[in-house]
Amino acid sequence: MKKETLLVHRGRKPNENFGIINPPVYHASTITSPTLAEFEAKPERPFGGVQYGRTGTPTTFALEDAVNALYGGHETIAVSSGLAAISISMMAFLQAGDHALVADNVYGPTRDRTCNTLLKRSGVEVTYFDPLKSISELLKPETKVVFLESPGSMTFEVMDVAAVAAEAKSAGAIVLMDNTWATPLLFRPFDHGIDVVVEAATKYIGGHADVMLGVIAVSTEEQFQRIKYTANAMGNCPGPDDCYLGLRGLRTLSVRLERHQKNAITVAAWLKSRPEVDRVLYPALEDDPGYDLWKRDFSGASGLFGIILNDVSREAVAAMLDGLEFFAMGASWGGYESLIIPNEPANVRSATEWTAAGPGLRLHIGLEDPDDLIEDLDKGFDRLTAA
Repeated sequence: MKKETLLVHRGRKPNENFGIINPPVYHASTITSPTLAEFEAKPERPFGGVQYGRTGTPTTFALEDAVNALYGGHETIAVSSGLAAISISMMAFLQAGDHALVADNVYGPTRDRTCNTLLKRSGVEVTYFDPLKSISELLKPETKVVFLESPGSMTFEVMDVAAVAAEAKSAGAIVLMDNTWATPLLFRPFDHGIDVVVEAATKYIGGHADVMLGVIAVSTEEQFQRIKYTANAMGNCPGPDDCYLGLRGLRTLSVRLERHQKNAITVAAWLKSRPEVDRVLYPALEDDPGYDLWKRDFSGASGLFGIILNDVSREAVAAMLDGLEFFAMGASWGGYESLIIPNEPANVRSATEWTAAGPGLRLHIGLEDPDDLIEDLDKGFDRLTAA
């Protein structure tokens, strides 16, 4: 099946549910058995089947089946959020004395909460690396995990994923990737040497700014068992209603991403022409430094990108943002609505130096008419220059 057909048909079985199109929502904790023999019976494999609510229900399995079909993985595990997917996956493969390499442009909480807090507290050494350079000289015998994200959060550099993955594997490290920006529709990590993929399904899979959800796609049974055990031991599981909302969002993911990209390219091209903007950080633009790699490896772009303003005051930025009508300020993205937030990448980089002419803004372009979004930003720039 082509990806659009998979989106519509995987993860649902009307013939087993009275012809009902969408999977039922199973609210369950305790699973009962009619006989002692069945109660004491072991599943065919660990975590197989319906055992306990934390392990999963048919609603969970439906979402996992659909996402896994899109990624082409061995199996997929649903968890409670994107950050849960990141932390659980990394902790499944790391222990005291190990070393991890992490791209310098990853999602902020990956750095602050997972790497600098949880892993450090567990005795794991973390080294951040330049996402645009070779990692061969940074690999150690203790390096067990290489974690990357492409395009990177806030600064949107595109990595040569296959090259980095090959270097990591030559040293015996497992390669994890955050693929939230692209989803499996726009980038296929397993085709580029990635071992484990994490995605914040809160974002584009959910698509409506009303669900907290994460997914982890793996390439082997051993990876599945280690990650599933870690998630289960930590008591992490998604709620059935969230899984249902994730499934609902999947059905329209393709058409939404197409519109997000169309709108984003329109708005990004307009922003390039503005005198208040020093540069636009969006790999789908032909003059972006990452364009060639994006064109080679990706089949499209999402609606998330950044801009760097010329040198202006904080008060001027506030004047611009405070009066916007269609752009809300919110930390998430991937929903149908447009968002904008300020960011300062230089404050979180350590392996690379981030220099910029002025303040940064991250925009998520939603499903509104782009002309309305442009008019909203145009009025915002008037306020910025008048401040």
